[in-house]
Amino acid sequence: MEKDKDKKIFSPRKSEDRIEGRNAVLEAFRSGRAVDKLFVQTGLKDGPIQSILRESKKSDTIVNFVSKERLDEICGDSRHQGVAAQVSAYEYSTIDAMLKKAEEKGEPPFLIFLDGIEDPHNLGAIIRTACLAGAHGVVITRHRAAGLTSTVVKASAGALNYVPVAKVTNLGRTMDDLKKQGMWFACADMDGTRMYDLDLTGPIGLVVGNEGEGVSRLVRDKCDYVASIPMKGEIDSLNASVAAGVLMYEIVRQRG
Repeated sequence: MEKDKDKKIFSPRKSEDRIEGRNAVLEAFRSGRAVDKLFVQTGLKDGPIQSILRESKKSDTIVNFVSKERLDEICGDSRHQGVAAQVSAYEYSTIDAMLKKAEEKGEPPFLIFLDGIEDPHNLGAIIRTACLAGAHGVVITRHRAAGLTSTVVKASAGALNYVPVAKVTNLGRTMDDLKKQGMWFACADMDGTRMYDLDLTGPIGLVVGNEGEGVSRLVRDKCDYVASIPMKGEIDSLNASVAAGVLMYEIVRQRG
């Protein structure tokens, strides 16, 4: 599954999402460009590779060591020199900037937290809905999650120009910090309380989980509310982006 996902992200037709070659990758790190993932050919330990690895460590970039054959597959006909980087198509923001945005609008913060959304189409759709629902920002995780690739940009239909996206290493710790500032958290789970019966007004963070596993236990335990969406059909789950949209608009409804 992971292999297929990487192949999709690194399609040769989407060269704007990646940088190949030692000098190019090293300069990307040193220039401060957002690098989501680094792919390094297994067994390479020379000076330039070590420099790249040191730079990746400074920015807590995910590093994947892969075979030469896999790297060839990722890069197509390009001369990768044993290294390739997946770069962000948009610059990441900060949570502080999102809170400032809410303050400037005179609104209680409304943020969307994504606990491991892996499908770039889902991520783009959630960002698009967040824009339309008036959310002040979207927070994604650094590990095991989609970054801001060109696929996400396209799926967001322009919303990334208006909705800031921040990336954090530890979602639970981030939530703890925001709780100290007065934010409440609600996560989506089919075993929770009906969303209509919860008070989702005020400073709120909506947590949406991974497409297959939902919200992780550690993150769920930090939530103040567990919200469920009433369902009357023969199946018992919604696509992650659809569930996020339904809950966002329940928050919009309650806010008036």
